Amino acid sequence: MASTRAMRRSPIAANASSFLSPHRRYSSASSPPYDNILVTTPKPRVGLITLNRPRALNALSTALFRELNDALRQLDDDESTGAVVLTGSEKAFAAGADIKEMKDLTFSEAFNTNFIGLWSATIPRIRVPLIAAVNGHALGGGCELALMADIIYCSSTATFGQPEIKLGIVPGAGGSQRLAKAIGKSRAMELILTGKHFSGIEAGQWGVAARVFDTSEACVQGAIDTASKIAGMSALAVKAAKEVVNKSQDLPLRDGLEYERKVFHSLFGSRDQKIGMTAFAEKKKPEWSNE
Repeated sequence: MASTRAMRRSPIAANASSFLSPHRRYSSASSPPYDNILVTTPKPRVGLITLNRPRALNALSTALFRELNDALRQLDDDESTGAVVLTGSEKAFAAGADIKEMKDLTFSEAFNTNFIGLWSATIPRIRVPLIAAVNGHALGGGCELALMADIIYCSSTATFGQPEIKLGIVPGAGGSQRLAKAIGKSRAMELILTGKHFSGIEAGQWGVAARVFDTSEACVQGAIDTASKIAGMSALAVKAAKEVVNKSQDLPLRDGLEYERKVFHSLFGSRDQKIGMTAFAEKKKPEWSNE
């Protein structure tokens, strides 16, 4: 499915977003609807993407990721978007990959087509912050999708895990790498070798999730509220902050510190640095130019 320039319109399915009040939708009269996701605007400058395959518990397919990547690219390119929330249903953020799509693949087919390479094609490259609001099952590819986000919020009843070992395979979309960085090698090794699940409460205790909520509704609303707060900051500073934090995952400490300082220095050439510091000195609310 090719990307389109206009955001597509999709009706809100009651069973997919029953725990959220309706929000304004991006729309285009000339473009067809998404089949696997819903895209809404719950607050100014905040995009909300809801995975919408309720019968399959939001199992992740190639078709779903094409739509997800398309929506994310459009939101990232839209100057009126300051942050994005990604969620699923109350029962499942995403219960895993679509096994029907992959069960008959051969090695040559998987390798030659770079199977599931599409999953990592867009999320690591978007510049607006992405918050995953996880409720229900986030297993296999669903856990990997959540780990790709910049921030994870979850409900206490959420269930995470990388159970690929039970299918005779290993995680293929970053689970072994991102989970180990988040919780340490030993704990990640235990989970991946046994296929054991871990709870939303454990996700919070181990540092996988930034916040844990008592209910699904509170989780999604909390993510939207945080996204709105982020979207109210200087877009230039937000993108720079996301960039320097992400570099901490790739660079040795000394190189990371040098990179951070260069970005810090560079922001003194922005209008928003002058606006922010002047407003602070004058005890006023800054009116960001995003320049």
